[in-house]
Amino acid sequence: MKTAKMRTVLMSEMTWREYAQALERDPVVFIPTGALEQHGPHLPMAVDYLLPTAIAREVAEQVGGVVAAPVTYGYKSMTRSAGGPFFPGSTGLDGHTLSLVIRDIIRELVRHGARRICVLDGNYENLWFLNEGIDLAMREVGDKGVRIMCLQHWEFLTEETLAQVFPDGYPGIELEHAAVLETSLMMHFHPQLVLTQQVPDNAAADAPCYDVWPPRREWVAPEGSLISAKGASPAKGALIAAQYTRDISAAVEREFYATDAVAAQA
Repeated sequence: MKTAKMRTVLMSEMTWREYAQALERDPVVFIPTGALEQHGPHLPMAVDYLLPTAIAREVAEQVGGVVAAPVTYGYKSMTRSAGGPFFPGSTGLDGHTLSLVIRDIIRELVRHGARRICVLDGNYENLWFLNEGIDLAMREVGDKGVRIMCLQHWEFLTEETLAQVFPDGYPGIELEHAAVLETSLMMHFHPQLVLTQQVPDNAAADAPCYDVWPPRREWVAPEGSLISAKGASPAKGALIAAQYTRDISAAVEREFYATDAVAAQA
């Protein structure tokens, strides 16, 4: 549901008066969430919050939303999906801490006047702790007419997009840490942060289907990426970003505005 053009959709760039005026339109407020963790030799450790912030910004511009400041720390890096604790810089929260952070942010947004909230996540391990935080918040503020969505951006990838990005077959999101998807999106949104000469071409990580403690260093490629990122390109990133903007915008419109229209007609 598009509205009058704002100077910026980023809450952090708004004055308090601009933010108050934006809330008068009952917009969807996006909370980008991610993590600070290693992303191979070629990507910055901020990937997991830079990407959902960029995606949320494009979607917010389509639907007249507002993008809150990102949650830059996420659940601790796990060995099989993000390299684990073996790389300097990977800085994780306990799951309970992340849940309480999300609860508190939602509670504050509702206090400001927000009633439509979308948590847009970029870190594989975060999901259930985000869900817990949302559930805790809804117990406190649900009686105020609050509605919340929670999504992880890769869940919106279509078969058509995957076929174009992975002509030799999609390896699955479990191996796509610091690989083609994230590298392509970073080449599109933040090309200045990609060290293209250091894009790795390592073999796929070979770990069993379970976790152990202490974690095993040999389960992770020395580069930190879980599979080769050599197939990444800015064009693939643009393709993915365009599809995300289209389909996530449609989902947000459906959940937050189409239901209102139906209720109004009843």
